[in-house]
Amino acid sequence: MAVESSANARHPHGSQPWLHQKGEEIQEFGTVRQLPIGLSYDTRMYSCQRLNKVLSDTQILYHMYKKHHWLMRGPTFYQLHLLLDKHAGEQLALVDAIAERVQTLGGVAVGDPRHVAELTAIPRPPDGVEEVPAMLSRLLEAHETILVAAHDAAARAAEMGDDGTNDLLVSQVIRTGELESWFLAEHLVETPLVHA
Repeated sequence: MAVESSANARHPHGSQPWLHQKGEEIQEFGTVRQLPIGLSYDTRMYSCQRLNKVLSDTQILYHMYKKHHWLMRGPTFYQLHLLLDKHAGEQLALVDAIAERVQTLGGVAVGDPRHVAELTAIPRPPDGVEEVPAMLSRLLEAHETILVAAHDAAARAAEMGDDGTNDLLVSQVIRTGELESWFLAEHLVETPLVHA
């Protein structure tokens, strides 16, 4: 007993975790902190706003890929099941890269799925299963929504001197989205395997 009370005297809380903590919000969403990265407040604020929109749409696209990966049907099930999972992994990597860029700029990256749903421009798919071509078309439309926004945001970021955001949008978001769109679109071309 003496040893135990001696240990508690040195460590009054012992190893008990501090549960059920609540804290003040120390930075509101939609604000940017000043960081020594050579970009103006207005530039960083603009880039964070645009990146958070792309981030929201990218998170929705990631989840659509996972859903459609699970729900694939028909003779191309195996190939599309694998392809959609590969694309989902690539989109998840983009989610992390975009979120980290927002944080690098001093902003707050959108992460809560309920908040993402409020910000996204991508329409909600049905809760059930669609035919395979409809699922692929839905993914293509989501890609195009992101690509249009990313092209515009990249051009504006370049005008404002935010080379890091421009580079992220062009070299990662746009290039990945274009390549994935090509792979999906080719599955919607109706061409015979052999000519008679």
